[in-house]
Amino acid sequence: MIYLDYNATTPVDKEVAEVMIPYLYGHFGNPSSSHSLGQKAKVGIERARTQVANFLNCTPGEVLFTSGGSESNNTVIKGVAQTYRHKGNHIIVSAVEHPAVIKPCQYLEQLGYTITYVPVDAYGMVQVDDVKNQLTDQTILVSIMHSNNETGTIQPIKEIAEVCHERGVLVHTDASQSAGKVELDVAELGVDFLTLAGHKLYAPKGIGALYIREGIHIEPLIHGAGHEQGRRAGTENTPYIIGLGKACELASDFASRERVKEVADYFYDRLQNAFGDRIHLNGHRDKRLPNTLNVSFLGAVGHEVIASLEDVAASTGSACHSGETLISPVLKAMNVSACIGQGAVRFSVGRYTTKAEIDEVSGKLKEYLL
Repeated sequence: MIYLDYNATTPVDKEVAEVMIPYLYGHFGNPSSSHSLGQKAKVGIERARTQVANFLNCTPGEVLFTSGGSESNNTVIKGVAQTYRHKGNHIIVSAVEHPAVIKPCQYLEQLGYTITYVPVDAYGMVQVDDVKNQLTDQTILVSIMHSNNETGTIQPIKEIAEVCHERGVLVHTDASQSAGKVELDVAELGVDFLTLAGHKLYAPKGIGALYIREGIHIEPLIHGAGHEQGRRAGTENTPYIIGLGKACELASDFASRERVKEVADYFYDRLQNAFGDRIHLNGHRDKRLPNTLNVSFLGAVGHEVIASLEDVAASTGSACHSGETLISPVLKAMNVSACIGQGAVRFSVGRYTTKAEIDEVSGKLKEYLL
């Protein structure tokens, strides 16, 4: 299997797995226990917290461990909604957010909150002025993803945070897809909350982290004992936390990111040379995750293209119902026409993708489409 679906999930890095093993067997104690086994686990967790903090350029106390991106997003959105209800009931998100942001907002709408879904342009990018123009005295949170999981388009988070903070509005960004692919510096971005998902950066599924800027307190999503400084109840998932810490340490390797970009650029060059104007790039040409290629094959159907690629893993955000192909909500929000959108395929390369694999997939595509 040639794996070109790294945006869906990544394999666990061998070094990540190796550091987890001692905490599955020898250091299995409950981190809340006072005996040596528990304290060894606690020391490991705090080391991992520091690794995540170094990755994000924040303090360890600003890092909260969760079960993944969905929990982190729900914690912010529902926590801010409940904690700041006395200030207002208005939340702004983009039209291309992940369901882990859209669904909690739809839930809050049922409780009387007002949600504004700001549009995106043809590249899938939110315009800062569109956010600014929707801010009101009732706005308590703006949540805009750092990059889109389908197209890879990177949003102007820093500029959005600046206009929001001028009005005293909190800002959250879901950076699950960006982690390990581009620089993530919470001080530079100026956000109040940032979401990480372990399985997007070579850690296991079922572990994530949430950056919460110092001084901000929100109601926990999960109540119980006083784990994670009382911010998230539940005995800590020590082995997976250890793995996430190591994954964040490895993700700081700039050379690895550059190699991934080189492979993705090589793939796009091969596609352009083979298909010319018969392909269309969905998303921004430059302000895009360096590993992501969402390409429409004009005159083809994305599902059928993927089906033709035997032993190749890729994805498409479209759906097929009763013989009719519906383009993905993200491409629809970008006003991509049906004839272009139906041919969309997302290829996402990663740490282990080789140019030889790209040559093989390019050959398969040419054989099917030309």
